[in-house]
Amino acid sequence: MMTVRMLTVRNTKTPLELYVHIPFCIRKCQYCDFLSGPSDQRTRDNYVDALCREIRSISQKESYEVVSVFIGGGTPSVLSGEQLCRIMDEIRQAFALSEDAEITMEANPGTVSREQMKLFRKASINRISLGLQSTVQQELDMLGRIHTYEEFLQSCQWAREAGFDNINVDLMFAIPGQTCESWKHNLETVAELLPEHISAYSLILEEGTPFGESEEIQKKIPDEETDREMYQLTKEVLAENGYERYEISNYARKGKECIHNLGYWSGIPYLGFGLGASSYFEGTRFSNEKNLEKYQKKPYVPFMMREDYTVLSEKDEIEEFMFLGLRKRAGISEREFKERFRVGLKDIYGKVIAKYEEMDLLEWTADGKMLRLTDAGIDVSDYIFCDFML
Repeated sequence: MMTVRMLTVRNTKTPLELYVHIPFCIRKCQYCDFLSGPSDQRTRDNYVDALCREIRSISQKESYEVVSVFIGGGTPSVLSGEQLCRIMDEIRQAFALSEDAEITMEANPGTVSREQMKLFRKASINRISLGLQSTVQQELDMLGRIHTYEEFLQSCQWAREAGFDNINVDLMFAIPGQTCESWKHNLETVAELLPEHISAYSLILEEGTPFGESEEIQKKIPDEETDREMYQLTKEVLAENGYERYEISNYARKGKECIHNLGYWSGIPYLGFGLGASSYFEGTRFSNEKNLEKYQKKPYVPFMMREDYTVLSEKDEIEEFMFLGLRKRAGISEREFKERFRVGLKDIYGKVIAKYEEMDLLEWTADGKMLRLTDAGIDVSDYIFCDFML
């Protein structure tokens, strides 16, 4: 049975996660709809100044303990090691970090050097997430990636030399023109490198992206049956190589599950810093200013920087508890549900649970404490989640 690494909080403070958004990249990929774009040195310098002022303006040392920090983008590795050290210094001054806090940074293999990797470790980053996507150059070119597979291999070597013992590799399937044989090759090739964690996602065509607007590209996307076959291959190949699936699209070696991801799916509050960053804090969802010029010029009074405030109702909280919790392979705890919402899980969802149990899409663990999707249920999870809307 799989053992999932849990968060360690040694006092009565509430666990908190932080997300730091770096909205810059060398060149936007063909499929990307994230808030990101090219930048020059002056723009990056000004942005880091603004980001540090924002972090400084919010201190939560008294009530919260930070269990994870995730620096995402864009491409955070376009920043210098010194800039990342500065950002982490600001975080340490404004927040109480757990002794074993997981601190992840995304990196594009085409933007890192041996010296940078050393500086990333100096900045207390202890988990690196490398955006490979494919080992096949033709597929990388199709996606608009700026790196080669050889540059990825060099990045991995530098990361190990710098002392990283927790590396994630992002892979993407259902790429235009991709075959099941090519995808299997990607999985086996990466697994042989023994990264601690692999995230494997199906390509999604987003409106407004070059892929989303191209009829020619859309014709080359593998059909639904091939997509499902690739998904099954992912489970099989990675299991054969010692990776356990702990969430719909995430696989890890024992004890190397991503703490930040687990916290998000478990409803742990998080604060987002940087352009357009989203937060879930004290029962409210909100996001930051999305215009770079305005973000950098705004006074650093939190309520003036934030927008899209949504105070979640109990109905919203219950639905999110189910949607997010069922993404985890471990499932959701009946005890936690009752403690949080003061009502039994079956009192609200008894008929829905019974329906999908009968279809072998939902199941209880042997001890009857956890409700989870079966393997077949995970394959149709989006369909099932709709029935948990109140």
